[in-house]
Amino acid sequence: MPAMTNRRFLILALAALLTATAAIGHDFQIGALKIGHPWARPTLPGQGAGGAYLSVHNGGSTPDRLLGGSMPVAAGVEVHEMRMEGDVMRMRELPGLEIPAGKTVTLAPAGLHLMLTGLKAPLKLGDKLPLKLRFEKAGEIEVTVNVEDKPAAPTEAAHKH
Repeated sequence: MPAMTNRRFLILALAALLTATAAIGHDFQIGALKIGHPWARPTLPGQGAGGAYLSVHNGGSTPDRLLGGSMPVAAGVEVHEMRMEGDVMRMRELPGLEIPAGKTVTLAPAGLHLMLTGLKAPLKLGDKLPLKLRFEKAGEIEVTVNVEDKPAAPTEAAHKH
C-alpha cells in the first residue's frame, strides 16, 4: 500500500510540475529555431509605434535570417537596431537579422528589436497578441507576444530624454 501511495504522490507531483512549466514556458519552435518569450511593453493611446522583444536560438547547422513579420494590431513589423554613434542613439531598419547556426540572438530594449509600426490600438498590460514571424529558411511561425511591464535596461534608461 505505501508503494502505491508514493507512486500516486509522484505522479501528482510530476503532473503539477509539468503544468507549472507549461504555464511559465513561453517558447515556440519552427524547425531548428526556438523562439523564447516574445514580449512587448504597454503603449499609450495614440502612440504610433512600439517594440517587441524575444530570443531566437538556432539549434541547426546552417544560419537563418529573421526577415520581419506581421501582427493584426500593427501595420508593419520590422527588424530594427538601436546603437550608439558617438553621443547619439540611432535606430535603423535592418533588411534581416542573421541567426547563426548554434547561436542565440536576443532582441531586447535599446538594441535589436522588432518595431511595431502603425499601431491600430494601444498595447495594454496583460494582452496576449498574435505575431507571425518570417524567417528566410524556416518559413513562418505564429507566436504569442505577452504585453508586460518590464523595467528599462540600464543603457536604455540612460538614453531617455
